Amino acid sequence: MHILIYSYNYHPEPIGIAPLMTELAEGLVKRGHQVRVITAMPNYPERRIYDGYRGKWYVTERKNGVTIQRSYVRIKSKPNLVDRLLLELSFVFTSLPLAFKGDRPDAIILTVPPLLGILPATIFSYLYNCPLILNVQDILPEAAVRVGLLKNKWMIRTLAALEKFAYQTAQKISVIADGFSENLVNKGVPVNKIVCIPNWVNINFIRPLPKHDNSWRATHQLDGKFVVLYSGNIALTQGLETVIEAAICLRHIKDIVFVIVGESRALQRLQEYCLLNGADNVLLLPLQPREKLPQMLAASDVGLIVQKHNVISFNMPSKIPLLLASGRPIVGSVPASGTAARAIAVSGGGIIVEPESPQALADAVQDLYTNPNLAAKLGHIGRQFAEANYSLEQALDRYELLFSQIVVNQKSIESILPELDSKKSIVDG
Repeated sequence: MHILIYSYNYHPEPIGIAPLMTELAEGLVKRGHQVRVITAMPNYPERRIYDGYRGKWYVTERKNGVTIQRSYVRIKSKPNLVDRLLLELSFVFTSLPLAFKGDRPDAIILTVPPLLGILPATIFSYLYNCPLILNVQDILPEAAVRVGLLKNKWMIRTLAALEKFAYQTAQKISVIADGFSENLVNKGVPVNKIVCIPNWVNINFIRPLPKHDNSWRATHQLDGKFVVLYSGNIALTQGLETVIEAAICLRHIKDIVFVIVGESRALQRLQEYCLLNGADNVLLLPLQPREKLPQMLAASDVGLIVQKHNVISFNMPSKIPLLLASGRPIVGSVPASGTAARAIAVSGGGIIVEPESPQALADAVQDLYTNPNLAAKLGHIGRQFAEANYSLEQALDRYELLFSQIVVNQKSIESILPELDSKKSIVDG
């Protein structure tokens, strides 16, 4: 099949949806499919277009068999709500001409967010007369409203209408967690339109590695330390001040070090918070190159998943499969009724504590510090679960099946239409 992936984020962006869509595209190519990706100029998470792409309207590349078509986006380093809207609108308009620069696909898959991507994707689907699959990574605008990013009532109503349009337009909707399915069904989306395909991890790339003789530990002077790691996006849904306050609770245990790896600009704010509160057992590091990810995860003793109390059924951290695959136990400071808590509990690879409670987080970390057998057991169970449920090969199988089913259904409809037209002509005659 010829698959068109319409995704704002793609390689070389190091975190978020970009690595996942890159692995999906390249995995499908390895299975014999043609894959074309329409994406933006790389800019995440720095919110600055990467060197080599700046000042260009369009760039076409070919990497590992995937044709990548990039278009200009208007982006600001410190965006307000209007800037975010203009960013999405710029991608809508600049990506439209790319629809005509490639073969007709058999199916289109659109990643959300951004939600406005449904507009060009719908046009592509109409022009190509092919089915559209919506891949929902975060449920918008609900996520933005819950974390306080979106407060304008007119904007909320407009985006809610656009969300409804997206669910109605797509032939199928793939979600990454069961909680997302429940959310959509409660909004009136038919159950048979939804398929749950969890985000995945390359379990051959991310795997349990020894902590001793670890180059990443040595580079950052962490040998002999009990490392508590948070790595990834630093956004409103997390509230990483909780992590810093938990570190302060454990300052008396000199072996325990908290490491936060994230985008440099976000780290500046956390650095100020650490200095203000005397958190001298917190190490802040910029995002690491993807090739260092296995060593970084292996350098940790505990991996953290952190969310605020109001993040329930609209967000699912892609870090969970990564941490499970690394063979390290998880401490989830997440809402007990949320999708993240459910994923951690089902895996058996971690401990769930009350969100936004530094003492609860500190107590869980200390429990694992004093009970290495428990930590090893959780890590082992988590790795087994990742192998059984989160492998890239399983995800590729599920997407291939989904593409096959939706394409067959489309062709069946197309074959029936001429027959119906013929019968209508006879009746009219």
